[in-house]
Amino acid sequence: MTSKPQTHVVIVSSPGVGHLVCDLELGNRLVADHNVHVTFFVVVESNSSAGESDLIQLARTQKLLDIIELTPVDISEKVEPNSPIFTRLTTIMRETNPILRSAISSLNPSPTALFVDIFGTPALDVADEFHMLKYVFVTSALPLALILYVPVLDKEVEGEYVVQKEPLRLPGCMPVRPADVVDPLLNRTKLEYRVFLQVGLEIRRSDGVLVNTWEDLDTTTLKAMREQERYGSVPVYAVGPLVRPVKPSGLKSKLLDWLDEQPFESVIYISFGSAGVLSAQQITELAWGLELSRKRFIWVLRPPIKDKGGNALDYLPDGFLERTHNLGLVVTQWAPQSEILGHKSIGGFLSHCGWNSSLESILNGVPMIAWPLYAEQKMNATMLAEELGVAVRPKIAPTKGIVGREEIEMMVRKVMGDQEGKAMRARVKELKDSGEKACTEGGSSFNALAQLAKQCEMNLQHDDFGLGLLKGSDFGQ
Repeated sequence: MTSKPQTHVVIVSSPGVGHLVCDLELGNRLVADHNVHVTFFVVVESNSSAGESDLIQLARTQKLLDIIELTPVDISEKVEPNSPIFTRLTTIMRETNPILRSAISSLNPSPTALFVDIFGTPALDVADEFHMLKYVFVTSALPLALILYVPVLDKEVEGEYVVQKEPLRLPGCMPVRPADVVDPLLNRTKLEYRVFLQVGLEIRRSDGVLVNTWEDLDTTTLKAMREQERYGSVPVYAVGPLVRPVKPSGLKSKLLDWLDEQPFESVIYISFGSAGVLSAQQITELAWGLELSRKRFIWVLRPPIKDKGGNALDYLPDGFLERTHNLGLVVTQWAPQSEILGHKSIGGFLSHCGWNSSLESILNGVPMIAWPLYAEQKMNATMLAEELGVAVRPKIAPTKGIVGREEIEMMVRKVMGDQEGKAMRARVKELKDSGEKACTEGGSSFNALAQLAKQCEMNLQHDDFGLGLLKGSDFGQ
């Protein structure tokens, strides 16, 4: 009796730490929980970051995935050096297609499905050539609803989205304020807008979209995308929360040692992600706001973008470090965010609202001050503050002006202590519990990944019998 062949799938991860973290964890779950063989192709830029290298090295040591780094491609003649991220990364992925095609053709056994992230949709053409199922893995649900609906908005809305008097109406979802739209929608005459529109159309033609969320977190948005035909009728699977796991590693650092000495839930953590920076004036106001609040803090500080490589501490008010040395720490290098947010002394997180950071905060039961800077962060911030009730946000958008020290002091005090802060803390701990439950056996996200694994297995069996490609609609989605 021959043993049943193991289902083999391919994941292609586009450049960037944020995508790599989630894509690796998706692969790990498919292997560990659903007995799928995963070949993981890493697409890197020639100047890839140390963070990406560290993640790849760690994944290799875990030996769950077959990791293959694809040769970087030269796009210097395709796009301008300062092209926006959406244009740059989708161009990299399109130019990588010949290398990817060659790499997939050499795999044995042949894979039955291809998974890409939001920037990897050009690779879906390669999946068609090999008769593979094709899936797209995205971060959060509301930005997905927007990108799926943009082909409709493109026909129905006249003029620029950002000057509309009314919010953009997405059927069944929370309306999107014009000021909150993602960066590619800021100017409809630019190439980046056309690229974004094309990605929305490509996702609609996939066999399904995986979202790094869970049913209880995004009930309304998920229901709308599944039931409203104007989103393209593509199957949507909530498979999260997928975040970088924190494993006890004996890691010791000055930061964690200092946190060990602080009272329970007494410290606010301030970080704007790997690419987030503030202006010199905003750094000053944030410093004064923290000092006035008299709350303990850890602040990951980078110099303003115009002074890249400069000393960030030079931008703090005179005497700030001396006056607050008993209250907090300012860090100018990398900080172990997952370990910090998981520490019992952390009681709040002032965050740029990148989705990975938002999920880490929720899964550690930490309420937030929402400080969005770019990409889909403004939409995430609105959802966290207004729909989920786990964050406060300043009255003025940080991208539109300077948030003053008095408002910063008020927000810090609110998150760290008053009645509204206590309600947010209770709500975020409810979501923490539901997120953990979703990923355990029998949970909604576990079951969604099991269903996807079954589809990939059935496509393998179909191929064995020469019956051709199965589509997502064949599985009752």
